[in-house]
Amino acid sequence: MKKSVAVLGLGKYGKSLSEQLYRMGADVLAVDRNMKIIEEFSDKCTSAVCANLENEDEVNALGLKNMDIVVTAMGGDLAASILCVTVAKEQGVPIVISKASSDRMASILKKVGADKVIDPEGEGGVRSARIMVSSIFKDFYELDENMYMIEMAPRPEWIGKDLVELNLRGNMGLNIVAVRSKGKHFHFVNPKSKFNKDDIVLIVTEKGNKKLKL
Repeated sequence: MKKSVAVLGLGKYGKSLSEQLYRMGADVLAVDRNMKIIEEFSDKCTSAVCANLENEDEVNALGLKNMDIVVTAMGGDLAASILCVTVAKEQGVPIVISKASSDRMASILKKVGADKVIDPEGEGGVRSARIMVSSIFKDFYELDENMYMIEMAPRPEWIGKDLVELNLRGNMGLNIVAVRSKGKHFHFVNPKSKFNKDDIVLIVTEKGNKKLKL
């Protein structure tokens, strides 16, 4: 199911994130107070809106209640970030993710309701985008120019089956590195152990693998 994501603030990180989400099929609302940026970015997202993110009325008018995810990408503007997080949670947005430029800012944003605080320099827009739009990806690592390592929930069709039955290497072009049962640590997989819905699996696959859908 296509996700709707609002990215508030089009600095370097916000632009990268918005573009990646849009390329991956998400409905993206991109917002910034700079009209020139909005005009230049209008063809790289679903909708681009100019708004003052420090003005409560303008933030309320964005219709964030219709979004699955709201990202506040104004890491250098604590006041705007607090306002946008607060409005988004008041409007019932399920997931609000905030960029923070310091540990102090991260702590404050968590207290006002942010579900997750990110360090974009550490994560990068591409990685964040893949985690956000996927219903099964939990974490995502780029090993090199050709390989990904992905922490994910088992796909629904894997539940109740083992590696021998699934033949994931042959059928989907991926390798299961480890599995973590609920409340336990990662461990190597017994090929005859069946997957449970609460498991988390660690896989390695090539970037061009089109069989592993989000």
